[in-house]
Amino acid sequence: MVMTDFAVSENDDRDRGGPAQPLLTVNGLKKHFAIRGGVLGRVKAHVRAVDGISFTVRKGETLGIVGESGCGKSTVARLLMRLIPPDAGEQIFDGEAVGEPRGITVAEMRRQVQMVFQDSASSLNPRMPVQNSIAFGPIAFGAKEAEAIGMARELLVKVGLNPALFGGRYPHELSGGQKQRVNIARALAMKPRMIILDEAVSALDKSIEAQVLNLLQALKRDLNLTYVFISHDLGVVRWISDRVMVMYLGEVVEIGPADQLYNNPKHPYTRALLASRPALDPDHRREEAPVSGDPPNPINPPSGCRFHTRCPNAEAVCSLKAPVLMQHDADTHAAACHMEDPTSGHTQAVRPQGMQH
Repeated sequence: MVMTDFAVSENDDRDRGGPAQPLLTVNGLKKHFAIRGGVLGRVKAHVRAVDGISFTVRKGETLGIVGESGCGKSTVARLLMRLIPPDAGEQIFDGEAVGEPRGITVAEMRRQVQMVFQDSASSLNPRMPVQNSIAFGPIAFGAKEAEAIGMARELLVKVGLNPALFGGRYPHELSGGQKQRVNIARALAMKPRMIILDEAVSALDKSIEAQVLNLLQALKRDLNLTYVFISHDLGVVRWISDRVMVMYLGEVVEIGPADQLYNNPKHPYTRALLASRPALDPDHRREEAPVSGDPPNPINPPSGCRFHTRCPNAEAVCSLKAPVLMQHDADTHAAACHMEDPTSGHTQAVRPQGMQH
């Protein structure tokens, strides 16, 4: 019998905490990569790729993660999937700690969390028909081959590919957009509750990108999915995300509902990112860069606020003390900036309520 129900129902027995409990909670996640040198290969320094970040992902939402190249976005994705081990931090999936003795194992977590990678071509086995690539995961977990192939063909239909035409083709016979649809179908084959999309549309041209984004939205709605959507494209992230998290040099500098963050950014780095978008009006194009200088070296990041070396609002306190991201709940719009802390001593800090003029 072919499995046909790919949706995660509200009464799914895997849903342990109900809709109010976050599907994913991350506390203090950290990953430093060692740099070795010399004849003996001793550790000389560490690249601080992800440096103690915390966030939550609610059931049924799309959390967008943005930031410039090298800020740690893709490392976060691989840490969440445990493709690389974290150095520190806690990862809780629907109320259970991942990899802990009394929690959920990494293998069990991976059955509920799948990932779609940026490079659609290298993600597929070039010697395997695409329907077999989609069926590979279920077969590895005990499904009969005929049943898994039938399910794979149904999933091809769900992602907009005719299985009679595309099921037996090999990856080199597909376009980039078609290969990415196959990768999405392969992720859906394990009936996940969450999908992590790491730059999943960045290699596609704009017309195909729009088709894939519409497909992702439809699948999320129809199958009751939760997304973590990682991209450098600010427009795409705003369109698809419920909340957005901005990263800079391995840290979270701002997080909040998408509309609030885009309409009223609190952190100078977020404002610079938004100002860097190309203007459609030729009479109002920016002639100067919104932020100067290159990102600091992640091996030896600046003290205090890591953005202070490029920030137009930087003061002495910014280099002396690291700002804290004050987030009280998932609906809070918060930024790790001394200007958002009335007690920081920054001359432009917001005033407490009751002191506004």
